[in-house]
Amino acid sequence: LYRRYGLWFRLRKLIIWLLGVYIAIPFLVKLCPAIQAKLVFLNFVRVPYFIDLKRPQDQGLNHTCNYYLQPEEDVTIGVWHTVPAALWKNARGKDQLWFEDALGSSHPVILYLHGNAGTRGGDHRVELYKVLSSLGYHVVTFDYRGWGDSIGSPSERGMTYDALHVFDWIKARSGDNPVYIWGHSLGTGVATNLVRRLCERETPPDALILESPFTNIREEARSHPFSIYRYFPGFDWFFLDPITTSGIKFANDENVKYISCSLLILHAEDDPVVPFHLGKKLYNIAATSRSFRDYKVQFAPFHTDLGYRHKYIYRSPELPRILR
Repeated sequence: LYRRYGLWFRLRKLIIWLLGVYIAIPFLVKLCPAIQAKLVFLNFVRVPYFIDLKRPQDQGLNHTCNYYLQPEEDVTIGVWHTVPAALWKNARGKDQLWFEDALGSSHPVILYLHGNAGTRGGDHRVELYKVLSSLGYHVVTFDYRGWGDSIGSPSERGMTYDALHVFDWIKARSGDNPVYIWGHSLGTGVATNLVRRLCERETPPDALILESPFTNIREEARSHPFSIYRYFPGFDWFFLDPITTSGIKFANDENVKYISCSLLILHAEDDPVVPFHLGKKLYNIAATSRSFRDYKVQFAPFHTDLGYRHKYIYRSPELPRILR
């Protein structure tokens, strides 16, 4: 009986301690909004580990060049440029100047904006670059300030400005070749911020592709399946308001009302990170927006049985046809 009582006492003590931590975390997040910002960006999570971002060839990208650009003073971002498959042989051993000149070749360009966590060298991202390259696209991607080997502190404004700087850098070298913007997950928020700004200055891209998008960051955080606090009393006040206080909105649902270019939305029904219904809701908002009345808006769903989840749509054999 004494041993059973001792075991129960220790178990009860552990339960009380865990309950205390569970209750304390919302107050900690409320008092320190920077914590919530870090959870949104996850820029401190670098996977895969131990890769040298200066050497994209280590990831099987032998036709890729690594650059460094400087959007602002004290900010440096790492960039990868993968050329189309038709240029693979010519690209081997070439320097940065050759790759920059190659943007003027008669091939379209995709500016890829990745999601949170990881780097431009993430496994699923690298596989997508390979697919797009094989379809005849230049692929230019980069790590936002604070991600990977890029220097600076992350913020929504900073991420958007980095994307604008890279877009202008591409346009200065690509001539009349089409330039498309592709955003994935959190990168869709950067993408719509960017394209809205481009449309407002009357320099829109040729098309916008949103893979696994959400409506806005508050709805995404509220719907996120990993949020163990979403039924916690005062969830919005404790968790969502600090995100807004940190200046993080990623308002895709508002941005699409000011975008004037063709739009393609890709979303898997079994996405465990950004629920499918948010992508569908965003499509419905865009499809009825007056800004898209002269442009094509398309929603491409991928059935649960395909198992593409949040980041494997690149595996779809239908993707080349959809993009065409």
